[in-house]
Amino acid sequence: MTEATTPSFAHTRFLDLDGQRIAVHESTGTGPAVVLVHGNSSSSRVWQRNFEGALGRTHRLVAIDLPGHGQSADAAPEVRATAYSVPGYAQVIRDVVAELGLERAMFVGWSLGGHAVLEASPELSQAAGFVIFGTPPLPFPLPASLDGAFLKLGLGFAPDWTEAQALEYTGDFMAPGVAVPPSFLEDALRTDPQARGMLGASLATVGARDEIEIVRQIARPLTILHGAQEQIVGLQYLESLAPSMPTLWQGRVKVVENAGHALQWEQAEAFDRLIADFARHCKA
Repeated sequence: MTEATTPSFAHTRFLDLDGQRIAVHESTGTGPAVVLVHGNSSSSRVWQRNFEGALGRTHRLVAIDLPGHGQSADAAPEVRATAYSVPGYAQVIRDVVAELGLERAMFVGWSLGGHAVLEASPELSQAAGFVIFGTPPLPFPLPASLDGAFLKLGLGFAPDWTEAQALEYTGDFMAPGVAVPPSFLEDALRTDPQARGMLGASLATVGARDEIEIVRQIARPLTILHGAQEQIVGLQYLESLAPSMPTLWQGRVKVVENAGHALQWEQAEAFDRLIADFARHCKA
């Protein structure tokens, strides 16, 4: 597949949600809805191959650009401190769900998007299920040590980047030796620098929910994916939590070979199959 600067979203709309202009993109599929939430300093373009592949044709994919990312507007100065936080992003998810009637969708969060999905999940009681990847569930308030949750954090909280630093950051999304897609670098450079700085500050100032307790108590089906060549998140940490997750699909973390942090891009067909299989499991 050739690289494209503009993905083939079937439809893009802009929603005014509590004063924030949020871009939402949809695929051509008319099957069960799947809400997709991207990570830090990226956009819905990280799902491009899934929109263009089998999943986008068979399911109604709905991808949200978080505030300050992609085609969504930057947060206004007076609301940045809360808008650029895990609870702020979770509120955007809930608002999109209410606006578009997506209460029964499956919710898929990658990296920061996974944290936002977990934060939103207690209010998404009718969801078909939840998928997170590149997202180690974290205890809040954060302890001094995260015990292997992350292999590295990189520059994710640095407000100002050079292009070289943006390339370094996005390079960690891929398996070692895999070139960074141009769209990943473009999105990193487009992101409001305050979104990173405020996100880091918010971890100590904005009350996020304890994600360990969320995955222990979540009532809907849950699956966790992991790239075998992941450079950011520790597999052993995820596997240590698996026994305490009562709704975890097949009781284990699903490892995708030949993929790093952005496994939905590097192994798009395998990702599409896993999401479709999980969707069938959620309906059973």
